[in-house]
Amino acid sequence: MSEKKPSLLEGFKAFLMRGNVIDLAVAVVIGAAFTNIVNAVVKGVINPLVGAFGTKNLDSYSSCLKDPCRVVDGEMQGIQIMWGSVLGATLQFLITAAVVYFLMVLPMAKYLARREAQRKAKEGAHETLEVTELEVLKEIRDALVAQRGGGAGGPAGSSAPGDRG
Repeated sequence: MSEKKPSLLEGFKAFLMRGNVIDLAVAVVIGAAFTNIVNAVVKGVINPLVGAFGTKNLDSYSSCLKDPCRVVDGEMQGIQIMWGSVLGATLQFLITAAVVYFLMVLPMAKYLARREAQRKAKEGAHETLEVTELEVLKEIRDALVAQRGGGAGGPAGSSAPGDRG
């Protein structure tokens, strides 16, 4: 009646041995490395483009909700909204999403669609081959039945050469 519960260590081992845990770990590592690339693109390309219209540092864009917005004795006076940092984070997200979509998701979807089309083509050819073989076998069967049934008095209708006697 008492069921043996798996130990905590056995459960942890089973969790780690799942395939999707390994895939997730790889995705996190690749994502962390990819973040450096995105940050470099934003700092090296996007920020200078935005800088052509204003400042290169998006974090410096802000608005003052309650005047005066200035630093007095190391403390900010007023209420400052730092919308430039939100804009920068949004651009980083959009760049990351675009790169992941166009360089990973879209090519993989096209590849999988091609593989599926090839699989269906092979499956269709195999079915056609099976149907053709089946038709040939039916023709052979029909010919044998006709030969046996049609020539009952002739040599094809006899079961063995020495049966007539």
